[in-house]
Amino acid sequence: MDLSDATWTDVRDLETDLAVVPVGSTEQHGPHAPLGTDVLTAEAVADAGIECVDRTVVRAPAIPVGIAEEHRQFPGTMWVSDATFRDYVGEAVSSLVHHGFDRVVVVNGHGGNVDALREVGGRLTRDSDAYVVPFTWFDCVGEHAAEMGHGGPLETALLRHLEPESIREDRIDEARAGAAEGWGDWTSGVNLAYDSAEFTENGVVGDPSGGDAERGNELLELAADSLARLLEAVAERDITQSERR
Repeated sequence: MDLSDATWTDVRDLETDLAVVPVGSTEQHGPHAPLGTDVLTAEAVADAGIECVDRTVVRAPAIPVGIAEEHRQFPGTMWVSDATFRDYVGEAVSSLVHHGFDRVVVVNGHGGNVDALREVGGRLTRDSDAYVVPFTWFDCVGEHAAEMGHGGPLETALLRHLEPESIREDRIDEARAGAAEGWGDWTSGVNLAYDSAEFTENGVVGDPSGGDAERGNELLELAADSLARLLEAVAERDITQSERR
């Protein structure tokens, strides 16, 4: 059930304790892909994963702004601090828990959110009756995950499948020409760059021409299947707190 479309009485009458919260970012994805890429992909994976399970799942509205200051040199990018993001996501999830949805999977579409979401999940799980886990879709697409960049082949492929009109096809060559091969500027296992503008001319990492709609369909199927397995595991898990040893 999409929470945005439901009435409060619809929600009251549900017999489920399982919810999904998509989380993304509003940030640059090169000259060819929209600022809302991470929100669009997180929502699509969340919806596809829910469709794969034979149980009622509440789908909350997406959280569209995340931890993205690393893209601050590119106009249109929005961000909040780590602390604000953790508090906001945590309180949003807690409101679901208040209504009895105490098993929550946060479906994430932005790499910069990963560490904070893990912290949020751990804090809520340890300090309340909830069980909250994050799921980042591009980590769960098999061998494709190795090619995850930024505005690169995976995100471009998924958007070409989901919303082909959102990709500025006449700018693909420009995106490819200004792209970095990998994320960061590394020495001795340390990323010397704090901002993406330090290592990519136009914000792109990876070759977006390597992502067609057929690949995007495969990515969505893989991510949805992974999410469905996680939803089943969360639904069946014993979430009582472990006793002190």
